[in-house]
Amino acid sequence: MTTSSILGQFDLCADRGDFPDLLNGYYYPVDVRLHLFGDHARWAVVVELLGYSPRAGNLSDVTYRFGNCLTNGEPGYGEFLDRVDNMAEIVDEDGEGFAGGVPVRVRGIALPVDAAPGTPLEEVFRGLVPAHRGLLLADEAELRTGIPADLPVLLRLDEWYQSEDLREVPPGEQETFRLLAEVLDSGDPARYRPTRTPNTHWSHWPDSGTL
Repeated sequence: MTTSSILGQFDLCADRGDFPDLLNGYYYPVDVRLHLFGDHARWAVVVELLGYSPRAGNLSDVTYRFGNCLTNGEPGYGEFLDRVDNMAEIVDEDGEGFAGGVPVRVRGIALPVDAAPGTPLEEVFRGLVPAHRGLLLADEAELRTGIPADLPVLLRLDEWYQSEDLREVPPGEQETFRLLAEVLDSGDPARYRPTRTPNTHWSHWPDSGTL
């Protein structure tokens, strides 16, 4: 395990399109989170991109996994975790906005919505995040799918800086991922000292979801 080998895996995945891309025309970004796990010989990264895809018809937490100790699958895409149980009830007749008058049911829990009928669903889902983020993002069992259960947590990030074009500026050339690789290689979370202002909030990606 070295910084260069970790960055090499990131770049390989980005080159084949299996790296978290916030500039995705097919889904509206809602929230993000990143997790680093590691010990003296093993490392793993799980990145969550929570977003609404009108084509898929749900709010999904897409997990990406990387590492040298994955217990199943290849580095890159992990799984799509659909969150809304009652999509048919909350979508209006046009199939694009909020029907109004009903809660959004997530993991069997009814979440009240203070939004007018016709409100774009991505706005409805973004409005749920402050109070219900824990329900929308992955729980510990979901995070541990595909990585060793005993691998210690090194660092969790709720925001970071990421380039818009991963092919033009691959992860290995970006400050964020170079610092994360150093944390994994050294086992020292204090190595993560970014200088760039985070840009992973959905408001920084207005073109995502517009295709």
